[in-house]
Amino acid sequence: MLFNTSNALGFPVLSLTLFLPLVGALGLLLLPRRHDALYVAWGTFVAGTTTVLAGILWLGYEVDWPFTTTLANFQFADPARGPLPWLPGGVTYQVAVDGIAVVLVFLTALLTTLALAFSLGSVRTRVREYVALLLVMETGVIGVFVAMDLFLFYVFWEAALIPMMLLIGIWGGKERLYAAYKFVVYTIAGSALMLVAIVAAKELSHAASFHYFDLMHALAPLPGVGSAPGIPVPTSGAGASIIALFGLDLPHAALAIRIAIFLAFALAFAVKVPMFPFHTWLPDAHVQAPTAGSVLLAGVLLKMGTFGFIRWAMPLFPDAAMTVAPWLVALALVGIWYGAWVAFAQTDMKSLVAYSSVSHMGLVMIGILAIQPVGMAGGALQMINHGLSTGALFLLVGMLYDRAHTRDIAAFGGLWSSMPRFSAVFLVVTFSSIGLPGTNGFVGEWLSLLGAFQTRPLWGILAAFGVVFGAAYMLRLVQRVFFGPPSELSRSMPDLTGREMVVLAPLVILIFWIGLYPRPFLAPIEASGTSIVETMRQGVAEAVAPADVGARIHPPTP
Repeated sequence: MLFNTSNALGFPVLSLTLFLPLVGALGLLLLPRRHDALYVAWGTFVAGTTTVLAGILWLGYEVDWPFTTTLANFQFADPARGPLPWLPGGVTYQVAVDGIAVVLVFLTALLTTLALAFSLGSVRTRVREYVALLLVMETGVIGVFVAMDLFLFYVFWEAALIPMMLLIGIWGGKERLYAAYKFVVYTIAGSALMLVAIVAAKELSHAASFHYFDLMHALAPLPGVGSAPGIPVPTSGAGASIIALFGLDLPHAALAIRIAIFLAFALAFAVKVPMFPFHTWLPDAHVQAPTAGSVLLAGVLLKMGTFGFIRWAMPLFPDAAMTVAPWLVALALVGIWYGAWVAFAQTDMKSLVAYSSVSHMGLVMIGILAIQPVGMAGGALQMINHGLSTGALFLLVGMLYDRAHTRDIAAFGGLWSSMPRFSAVFLVVTFSSIGLPGTNGFVGEWLSLLGAFQTRPLWGILAAFGVVFGAAYMLRLVQRVFFGPPSELSRSMPDLTGREMVVLAPLVILIFWIGLYPRPFLAPIEASGTSIVETMRQGVAEAVAPADVGARIHPPTP
């Protein structure tokens, strides 16, 4: 049994969670014109209701349900009876969550709610359109995490990126058009690669549909051959000529085809993570985006890339993933060090936090690419932790900018005396970002590094030094902004308001909750992560084992 479809609520809660923000965005058209506070209140209510539904999914997820080592198990499937045909050519509609996706859905809903609540008073032009785009983007991001059809995943992927482009281009800073164009160029390039990979994976394997389980069945490596049942090695034409040119035999030629498709997926996802050297769009997008856009970009949109590796690229092509993993790890390590060094040199607070994301997401990739259960769990949990800590940092920087109208680090000093509540929260979030024990960042970093050490100790050593550099630039920022003699600008700034404290409170609570008792978050992540790793290992082992092809048992199509 592949799905646990039990649902005591008696209605498709996952589809409701997915499409409620989109319905809420359309509902803005029914509200009276020129009532900006009403638009923000409506958007916050819709996003808050979505957060409640996402919380129900998370709390209702059955961690003790018997997980197989053949495929990651999914729950709350809708339609429960099987995928619903949607478009010709094998495109279907079905949504479900595993242990990693269910926590990411909750994170997306929560950060969207907090970003909208923060926007009251911060956005003063085209507020209705602004709120609508945030809600549409929420549906797109959640769709990426719950889609069980690869083409449906692509549709939601595109739907999530278009609102962000508009948010940057309309409500961004002085260089917003340049940042939006750059974001679009990188996005289109990555999307084009992904679309090619999607079509190739389905058509070359002759899978029945784009559904996850159909692709897993069709793309599974054959024992002793290294190819997939539906991806034959060319024996004539240009394909055969290329294979002959490189002198490849049947197993190596089959693996080369799988690596080529995997790399197309990997490059598309690497742009979104973003991994070095595909990261250059990120600082511009972050610096120019409005605060809510930066929160969601760092908090959830970057996770679409890492999630793509976990859900699609690595399970579908385990032999290719394990072959290419060392090269991807090398890029992730460069990203960790490079992001930390460049962040240390920044004079703009928002730019510093943006480059820190390049470093932190490199550590996420290190955990995932270790292809160890503990590393996979650490990388996936660190996705959540980065969303909380970096989302909070962008909110805090946005609050500071609303008061001072500058993000120049040199303009501040001695904020601890004039803004003690703000300073205390910033210090807590800083401790989370650098992985201080007792905060959420420590748990994810420890597990990711442990997974790296279990695979290759050198990976863990190099990544650990990158973490040290991360502590250096964040503590230097705290020292320059909050301590020392107060600047003229710092003396006149008011402390956190009640509304701002309410917005920040859930993030601070989760920082300590995960840091002190991570089990409610880690248990579903660990179960699904272990299942994914075992699936990959089994596929690779059978691909090289001299076993009878007919003895292989494929999981049934749902």
